[in-house]
Amino acid sequence: MKLSVTLLAMFLTVFGTKGNCQINGNKAAWEAADLIVKNMVEPTFPDKVYNIVDFGAVADGKTKNTSAIDAAIIKCSSEGGGQVLITKGKFLTGPIHLKSNVNLHIDGSAVLMFSTEPTDYLPVVRTRWEGDDCYNYSPLIYADGQTNIAVTGKGTLDGQGSSENWWPWKGGERNGWIKGTPSQLDRNCRPLLKKYNDTQVPVEKRKMGEGYFLRPQFISFIHCKNVKLEDFTIKNSPFWVLHPLLSENVIVRGVTVNSEGPNNDGCDPESCKNVLIENCTFNTGDDCIALKSGRDFDGRRENAPIENVVIRNCFMRKGHGGVSMGSEISGGCKNIFVDNCQMSSPELDRAILIKTNNSRGGTTDGVYVRNVTVGEVKDAILSINCSYHIDKEGEGKFLPQIKNVYLTNVTSKKSAFAIWLDGIKGEKCVNNINVENCVFSGVKQANEIKNIGKVTIKNVILNGETLNSID
Repeated sequence: MKLSVTLLAMFLTVFGTKGNCQINGNKAAWEAADLIVKNMVEPTFPDKVYNIVDFGAVADGKTKNTSAIDAAIIKCSSEGGGQVLITKGKFLTGPIHLKSNVNLHIDGSAVLMFSTEPTDYLPVVRTRWEGDDCYNYSPLIYADGQTNIAVTGKGTLDGQGSSENWWPWKGGERNGWIKGTPSQLDRNCRPLLKKYNDTQVPVEKRKMGEGYFLRPQFISFIHCKNVKLEDFTIKNSPFWVLHPLLSENVIVRGVTVNSEGPNNDGCDPESCKNVLIENCTFNTGDDCIALKSGRDFDGRRENAPIENVVIRNCFMRKGHGGVSMGSEISGGCKNIFVDNCQMSSPELDRAILIKTNNSRGGTTDGVYVRNVTVGEVKDAILSINCSYHIDKEGEGKFLPQIKNVYLTNVTSKKSAFAIWLDGIKGEKCVNNINVENCVFSGVKQANEIKNIGKVTIKNVILNGETLNSID
């Protein structure tokens, strides 16, 4: 979707022709956020229903209904679109591949269960795995190059991930892995994928899948346009839960994510443009929301930032970060808005997190956070880490840039730090960080701010005392 003339004019006013942002009070920025939402296209579908039972599906929780669901989707799309209905009952299936103009609707009394047999998710498909381009097992629900698609309804999607099947592939006993059994460590799959990236091996030759133990995402759409995920509950993912990739005009609304397995990020829009995430609840084994744009060479080659993202009215419980940017952020990140969210759990590490290093690089420009209520987090309310995993990956030559970050009207009741900022020694790669009209209570340690450029703190109360301004 192209921005309207009015919206484009607003963006030029707010962000400047070079993407720089100097805003007094953030009013113009939030007006631009409203325009992002206003100009999004809501997918619509013809009033036709294709009940999977009519295609031979059996609701016994044992019969694999992959062929029946696939037949319903193909017929629905070929006839101009409509709703493919997962009706009352428990239906087992393998991967589902959506096509244009199809709304996969999960009835409120339906449970769609996914096979845990890896061979069901072959042949491999084009995807990204933690920011590296490759071919891997099909995501449980997948689409490539489709337009006007949706997954809706108040039913449940159950990936059946557990310590008995997908999760041990991570490696590590806490995930159910037992010494001598397969995991991604057996063939050094993660280092191998990084080597493919570093040496610029053509993506078509990066065939993973069987024998490589890289778990599939639950829902992942690549190169799609006008996408909606709405109302359902999704649980027990093998890997990342919601992963729109290189897509445009994506709406995630009213979704409940309960998935505490390893790397079970809740929602990871990657290299997407114009994204709305609203009224969602996240209870995850990793970041609740993580905004990404590819790792290292792959991200820089694609040069597709994650941009124009509005996150509002969401509730974050367990997870590493409430809203994170990175760590795979090589393609850049810009125009991010977080509004009126609640975050609280002793198992939530950080509220707002930006993480990168000088191997991944990337520019993060324009992060606006307001009206966020934090009950308890383990670590910090705002955390910026420019040396994330540098101990594992080694030094690089791609200096990250993080600038124009604004926190306004944020309150918290318990944390180790309020603000934890760490750039790169000898470099001023983090600039124009603004914290204003915030109240941080129950903070155990002093703020940590080092290797940082301009930081402005104004009208901030820390443990009942006014925090001295830094400018």
